[in-house]
Amino acid sequence: MTTTNTIDSFIQQAKKLLPGDSLTADIEKNLRALAHSAFSKLDVVSREEFDAQVAVLHRSREKIEQLEQQLAELNETINPP
Repeated sequence: MTTTNTIDSFIQQAKKLLPGDSLTADIEKNLRALAHSAFSKLDVVSREEFDAQVAVLHRSREKIEQLEQQLAELNETINPP
């Protein structure tokens, strides 16, 4: 979910909590600005960036496992039992 979608969801939930049309356009604008400011201060990444980092980590882990296997084979060759 993007930050904009999250803020929109937050605004909709706030509207449900307030009676009637208490959330005027001005209050909604201020609430939206406050929510956007709060979310921008959080140390988070987008889902796409997270997924990309997971893929990099997965490839790195596979490469490490391959290198560990090669090292074990070389050690076996150099130092037979």
